[in-house]
Amino acid sequence: QVQLVESGGGLVQAGESLRLSCVASGSIFRINTMGWYRQAPGLQRELVADITYTGSSNYADSVKGRFAISRDNEKNTVYLQMNSLKPEDTAVYYCNADVQVNWFPRSSYYWGQGTQVTVSS
Repeated sequence: QVQLVESGGGLVQAGESLRLSCVASGSIFRINTMGWYRQAPGLQRELVADITYTGSSNYADSVKGRFAISRDNEKNTVYLQMNSLKPEDTAVYYCNADVQVNWFPRSSYYWGQGTQVTVSS
């Protein structure tokens, strides 16, 4: 089994920064794409950014130029550096990972429980 644990959320003022971390643990053989999603009240969960095993990344248009995703494959960790935060960034941020577990060739998606990010005006 695989567990994802997020950390780094909090309450900040507009213009400030946060860095989210997500650590995957368990019977991990390989993690393919890792990503961050967010869900604001009343809205659908949306992709914020993701990153492949080799480091190729993509971002939602709303965060381009402000957020940066990175990963440490040796630590099974993905990060999201969030700069110039805006009130509209307020949401629960979820980590996800496409994981191939030991002894099973087919990969599966796993989700963290989420971390709250609140940006005040």
